[in-house]
Amino acid sequence: MEKSLTDERFLLLEDNLKKVRDEIAQTALKSGRNPDDIKLMAVTKTVCPELINHAISCGVDLIGENKVQEVLAKKDELNLETCKLHLIGHLQSNKVKKIVGIADMIQSVDSFEIASQISKRSEENGIVTDVLLEVNIGDDDCKFGYSAQDVEEELCKIAQLRGVKVKGMMTVAPNFKDSVKNQSVFANMRKLFIDISAKKIDNISMDILSMGMSGDFKEAIAEGSTLVRVGSAIFGERKY
Repeated sequence: MEKSLTDERFLLLEDNLKKVRDEIAQTALKSGRNPDDIKLMAVTKTVCPELINHAISCGVDLIGENKVQEVLAKKDELNLETCKLHLIGHLQSNKVKKIVGIADMIQSVDSFEIASQISKRSEENGIVTDVLLEVNIGDDDCKFGYSAQDVEEELCKIAQLRGVKVKGMMTVAPNFKDSVKNQSVFANMRKLFIDISAKKIDNISMDILSMGMSGDFKEAIAEGSTLVRVGSAIFGERKY
């Protein structure tokens, strides 16, 4: 029987997923790290629920979405019993109430105001929301996030909020075409992460360093990433 387009997409996804997992493991070992210490997130922006659910059936247990409206449109069709969902895109203040209680973690906290709103809404819902602070480690004007110089001060302020728990930091590297430049940016992020961890700030746990995407996750792993966010290398190039 001739395979359907869906069957072909399922098979391609399975093949891509295996390749990415193998590359993560090989890069970790080459860097002297345990592959089990690196979490794979499948980034599902513009990906249909059917394909996402197939990825989950193949063992994906963490997905990331960029937009609140896309989370809300898909969530009822997703098999999330064994899979966590994180928001990884910029969060606007008018979307906070819609995503708190839906996402298992918000990775893109980039201001005290947003952290405060998440905390307030979480307290109203009787929950504590796990968050990461987004750091613009490459000082890229096109990207959101705290500067490296501001992170510690902001962490100390956010640590006082009762409705959020900071679990680490996230960054998006500049769009360099040079792996050496990418690795240098990730090395700076790793140093900041270690420095902040050593402060042992109350109510802050530096458990997660989220950095690396489809084009640069190998460099990120080499510099200590504990969570890589991979989309197109798993699902294929996005169609907008």
